[in-house]
Amino acid sequence: MRALTRPVRGLHQAAYLLAALTLASQALALLRDRTFAHTFGAGQTLDLYYAAFRVPDLVFALVSSLVSAYVLIPRIIGMDREGTRRLLSESATFLLGVGGVICIVLAVFMPQFLALLYPNFVVSAQNAEFVFLARLLLLQPILLGLSGVLGSVTQVHRRFTLFALSPVLYNLGIIIGTVFFYPLWGLPGIGWGVLIGSIAYLAVNLPVVIEAGVLPRLRMPTFALMASVVRDSIPRSLALGMGSVTALFLTALASRIGTGAISVFTFASNLEAVPLALIGSSYAVAAFPALSEASGAERRDEFTQILSSSARHIILWSVVSLGLIAVLRAHIVRVILGTGAFDWNATRLTAALLAVLAVGLVAQGLVLLFSRALYAVHQSWRPLLYQIAGGALTVVFALAFLNAGNTAFPSALAAFLKVGDVHGTTILLVALAATLGQIFLVILSLLALRSVSPGLARTLGKPLFDGVLAAVAGGAAAYGTLLLEGGIAPLTTLMSVFLQGLAAGVAGLIAAALALYIVENEEFRIVVEALDKIVRTHTGRSALLAPSAEDPIQP
Repeated sequence: MRALTRPVRGLHQAAYLLAALTLASQALALLRDRTFAHTFGAGQTLDLYYAAFRVPDLVFALVSSLVSAYVLIPRIIGMDREGTRRLLSESATFLLGVGGVICIVLAVFMPQFLALLYPNFVVSAQNAEFVFLARLLLLQPILLGLSGVLGSVTQVHRRFTLFALSPVLYNLGIIIGTVFFYPLWGLPGIGWGVLIGSIAYLAVNLPVVIEAGVLPRLRMPTFALMASVVRDSIPRSLALGMGSVTALFLTALASRIGTGAISVFTFASNLEAVPLALIGSSYAVAAFPALSEASGAERRDEFTQILSSSARHIILWSVVSLGLIAVLRAHIVRVILGTGAFDWNATRLTAALLAVLAVGLVAQGLVLLFSRALYAVHQSWRPLLYQIAGGALTVVFALAFLNAGNTAFPSALAAFLKVGDVHGTTILLVALAATLGQIFLVILSLLALRSVSPGLARTLGKPLFDGVLAAVAGGAAAYGTLLLEGGIAPLTTLMSVFLQGLAAGVAGLIAAALALYIVENEEFRIVVEALDKIVRTHTGRSALLAPSAEDPIQP
């Protein structure tokens, strides 16, 4: 228990610890997806589940994030215990009141709302279960919103181990719902599993909140306090809302392409989310408290140093990941999803979608970091404006690409990704639109940071160049290993596919590491040192992680 609640102060140490625990969460997420693929395949049942899930996502973005951790953390830092408890109490009460009313209204009009979004699903034999599931899932954003309120304390105290356990328990709840509740209650059974996971997500923050003596209670929100929180939260809430609106729009488009389109698109997005969570999200979460502390004008050099260090690592490791994903995408999908009702064509199409989405991996990771940097310096409206622009461009691209379905471009893209003979490849155009929107969004964010972090862009060229070099070396080594192994053993079993992909992946990683070592990459050196510190700390050879130079000690 002491290991779980130990503060982690170094930026890189925190990022790698978060990445390690995120890996456990993503492993469960992949097990969840494998369970979905085996049980449902890329069919209508799973399409309905993913479609219903987009509604609470939108509610969470628009309502629950009004009192999110990203707004509360800068306020909690330096605040006394009583002030912190009052802030948490009023925020939680506000969330329950406003969010509850909105969820009740949505629940009443849910059939009409779903019919507008997904007209093809209205005639489904499972429509009644579809509507009930969407209503049931409206409880999720309230629970996750409360988790964000309590999680702000967990992050301020740098209890990143507990913080990273939340999604592990969340995915475990969904797996329980799929395995045990779905056979009993049908589609809503998965929803009950989601709620169990959401409650666990909330409960994991309680030890730190209780220890700090700031456990919130119901308290009538005061206008003066909540007005300032909501005022600063609205830009972020709307920015998240735009991302959710874009995802909802793309899901609605996918529902019109054909049965299974939503499923394969979501599966590919979830697979791409694994390296994004391990790299981009881990660094963004670990860096945010330090960026908030160094956001004052007198510490702007320190702010730029922290931001640059995090961005360089995100760029380097995301590019390396892209190189390996491009080569091993088929093996990844076959090992994780190739089971039960998930057929060969669905596997091939998901692998192609993964390749398209992975191109935006660097951009997505940097967007997570740059948005937090802008929030830390109280420029909360800029991420909203950029999300609107990026979402609008994604929508325009998606509509333009789909309307160009009779041209040679869609066929050429499908042929390039070796799925020209698979039905439903139009969904590749939706993925391409999403990737281009993310790239456009990160360019806008980088331009915005020139005023608060001058010279930031100049520090990012070297890791990009080194990352491309390592990705080419790793990808070539992985591809060569696949060619060599192809003549040794046929890929007729899950174990043979896994072992071939594992050997190729290890060869690729070794080649990429060797390339980074040869060019004397600074980020590679920091990774080795930080991992060594984490190992020594958790094996008892060191009592406390030493802070990185970029990361000031939290009082």
